[in-house]
Amino acid sequence: MKKEYWLILIIYIAMQLSGIVGIPLILFIGDSLGKDFQETAMMAPSLWIILSFSVTLIITLWLLRNEKDASLDRDKAPAGASIAWAIAGIPLAFIAQSVAAQIEMMLGIDMGSENTQQIMSLIETSAIVILVVSIIGPILEEIIFRKIIFGSLHKRLNFFLSALISSLIFSLAHGEIEHLILYAAMGFTFAFLYVKTKRILVPIFAHVVMNTTVVIIQLNIENLEKWLKEMETVQMIVRGLL
Repeated sequence: MKKEYWLILIIYIAMQLSGIVGIPLILFIGDSLGKDFQETAMMAPSLWIILSFSVTLIITLWLLRNEKDASLDRDKAPAGASIAWAIAGIPLAFIAQSVAAQIEMMLGIDMGSENTQQIMSLIETSAIVILVVSIIGPILEEIIFRKIIFGSLHKRLNFFLSALISSLIFSLAHGEIEHLILYAAMGFTFAFLYVKTKRILVPIFAHVVMNTTVVIIQLNIENLEKWLKEMETVQMIVRGLL
């Protein structure tokens, strides 16, 4: 693996653990500036996520500035085909997620995601976190888990093993090993898009759209539930009239 790749992995891991130091640092700075402690404590996690993810992405892109895409990225698909796969990858990712969710339900796994709940809480605290969840996060994850980890493994192993190992690491990084099947489905889908087109921008696009859609749905879940109840009421009235 290239030294730049190792450096990016180290920086990414450091970013994941940086809140241990970063959040107390923000609290200390806020206290020094005479800010309300309760308000600063509420905003600190969101502020640090925005800062740490943004800095990590900038450093990562800088380290890859001279990247000339070896082996896996050679013989890239034509632009038209890549665009088509990027668009097709969106429903493909949702289908894979849906199938994986059904399998987990059959196995008795609770479909609730603590990770998603924490993210939505942060978004409620600071709306700009949406940029991290919808754009910065997916870009970093595709570079880390697909381009670097999966890509490096695929030079030595077949597609299945490479996607399986990188997806397992992907799941562990999210702290939700119980949803291994779900993350594996995502990992296999995005890895397939990468291998099919040899362009990391393709799974990045599908991942960004998918995360953005999920965030929009989560933010409007109460309105959606209200609408569904209203539709059920309308159906009952119509049935009563017929």
